[in-house]
Amino acid sequence: MPFGEKIFNYKDEILHDIDELIKIKSISSNDKTESARALCYILNRAEQMGFTTRNFDGIAGHAQYGNGEQYAAVLAHVDVVPAGDGWTVEPFALTEKNGRLYGRGIVDDKGPAIVALYCLKALKDSGITPKRPVRVIFGAAEEIGMDDMQLYFNNEPTPVMAFTPDSEYGICNREKGILQIEVSSPHHDGTTLTEFHAGNAVNAVPSKAYALIDCTEEEDHQLRRFADARPGKYDFIYTMDGLQIAAAGKAAHASSPELGLNAATHLIRILAADFGQLVLGSLCSFIDDAIGLETDGTSLGIACSDQESGALTVNLGRIDIDDDTSRALIDIRYPVTADSDEIFRRIRERASYDGLRTKIVNHERPLYLPENAPVIDILKTAYQNIMGEECNVYATGGGTYARTLHNTGVAFGPVLAGDESHIHDADESIDKENFFKHMQICLEAVYQMALSE
Repeated sequence: MPFGEKIFNYKDEILHDIDELIKIKSISSNDKTESARALCYILNRAEQMGFTTRNFDGIAGHAQYGNGEQYAAVLAHVDVVPAGDGWTVEPFALTEKNGRLYGRGIVDDKGPAIVALYCLKALKDSGITPKRPVRVIFGAAEEIGMDDMQLYFNNEPTPVMAFTPDSEYGICNREKGILQIEVSSPHHDGTTLTEFHAGNAVNAVPSKAYALIDCTEEEDHQLRRFADARPGKYDFIYTMDGLQIAAAGKAAHASSPELGLNAATHLIRILAADFGQLVLGSLCSFIDDAIGLETDGTSLGIACSDQESGALTVNLGRIDIDDDTSRALIDIRYPVTADSDEIFRRIRERASYDGLRTKIVNHERPLYLPENAPVIDILKTAYQNIMGEECNVYATGGGTYARTLHNTGVAFGPVLAGDESHIHDADESIDKENFFKHMQICLEAVYQMALSE
């Protein structure tokens, strides 16, 4: 019997603790109070299990089993993106429905974080003496740039081998670079458009957008005709301040923006078609002309691809325009062999044509770990022992803690192929039996890392 099956001894406790953790609304933001509370919760559970713990400023910490300096690790985060609209269940609770487990963080990444902690408990309760200590490293700021791991590894050594259950199976040994850029103007210089807002997070396709415009009745009728011909849903409401337009699209993760429908870019395209770009202001003009409805960066002049990791993607994640603000946040996932400096130079140059300023707000360099690395062999064995089939390696546009490990770790699980998990979208969920498979694979991998030479 594979050691991983011992995780079933804790099935009910795991689901209980996941529910308690999901109930903490640890949405990543400048106010880290709730994220710190989620971190304290999981570290307190670790202490109750008898593990050594450390907490670094409320944004990172670990639980450890075993002694020694060179350690293996599982990395997971307890912060989440905002719930957003469109849920059919309560987002901040664990709900089982039709054979699936629902809740914000059940997949990304609170569910896997609790499972990883119970993997340590399974080792301890079985009397396993590890050849190296095993840690579960927890972060509370993954969704807003991974400063948590920067702080952690400023104080602690890097593990000799590690994985983060924050992606999909098989083994992700290549992660595209992530370049998040703010494009802004000192003031809003449009006339017809008075307000525009969309998006809660740069790393998600906005499903909602809102515009306030000053227009004639004839222009209103024309707008409605344009909207009828475009994908998405558009509601028109007359207010004291002008015509309000609310657009509804489809959310998706910024690593695969082509799977969503960006409410912001589609609404800007409709407004530009009716009024022209100039009266919308320089920021909207830039977005419509240089980004448009594309997700590959062609009009920005940055489209590229490589064999190792695939094509560059572009996502307009957030835009805010009013009397005092005119800024947009753009998320770019670039191939592992691409030149990030050249990508930013081209965007800066293109934005300057419209008199806009650009700055990098977050940059995470790519990960590329060779397939013959020892940790990959260990994870392949763990997967094979539970699933009875070979584990593939792949590339992703997603960004995980693996890129903070200096090529000692990869992303591995928790989502099995074909399971639509809706990460960063409404109704985030995972098939219950698949989640139990992940629990077994995760424990088997921790067991293998603990005892490998």
